[in-house]
Amino acid sequence: MTAPIIELRNINKSFGPIDVLHDINIKVHAGEVLCLLGDNGAGKSTLIKILSGVHKPSSGSILMDDAAVAFSTPREATDRGIATVHQFGGTFPLMSIGRSFFVGVEPTKGWGPFRIFDRKKANEIAVKAVRDFGITRIDDGDRLVGGLSGGERQSLAIARAVHFGARVLILDEPTAALGVKQATHVLRIVNEAKKRGLAVIFITHQVMHAMAVGDHFAVLIRGSVAADFRKGEKSREEITDLMAGGETIADLEKEIENYMASHDGHPPPVTPG
Repeated sequence: MTAPIIELRNINKSFGPIDVLHDINIKVHAGEVLCLLGDNGAGKSTLIKILSGVHKPSSGSILMDDAAVAFSTPREATDRGIATVHQFGGTFPLMSIGRSFFVGVEPTKGWGPFRIFDRKKANEIAVKAVRDFGITRIDDGDRLVGGLSGGERQSLAIARAVHFGARVLILDEPTAALGVKQATHVLRIVNEAKKRGLAVIFITHQVMHAMAVGDHFAVLIRGSVAADFRKGEKSREEITDLMAGGETIADLEKEIENYMASHDGHPPPVTPG
């Protein structure tokens, strides 16, 4: 197998005396979706911020194409091809689709001090980029982003990242606030990004969505990778149990059963609080 596009080796992160991440080791290859699973507080957000240049790791290494890299700012991560799309797409509701697509890098026309935003060119490129991902309902670049569905906003943000050369696409809970139909659109976009050879890191706590697109899975619990496995190696129930901390209802029932067997049928006492 070729070298991973991005790899984390023994990443640790502390904020003062508080240890948040512990010896994180993760690899993501081109054309692969890594699903990063975990409940609230598992460390997913901190890990995203390290990958996207918001935080520096306290120790450990980040490698891209087998070469060590270090990001001091999000811009440096973006320049290396790492794009992060947050839950609501990071779009601007009161901007047009074309303007939002090119915010910060607007195409212009004219000469010298008379250069102005090339609205026609921006609209054409933005609409084509989104439609190439299968979102055919978008056909007018002058339409306001605020009029798009949540799934369409996600699609617009992903299409923008790909257009500007992203190699690693980090999706932070992209389906969390979406209905079934909109979530299906986003999952289709994720698969399309994978087909185009991007390395996708899909952060979610929704196991069904992860299983629909994932090739590789890592479960975070209290800042550590509790499990690392490939598609088909674990069932939905096993993954859900891992996210809950590894203790299943069946485990609890067995413990109670064993206790009662050794204490003349009396259930274990309930501890106040």
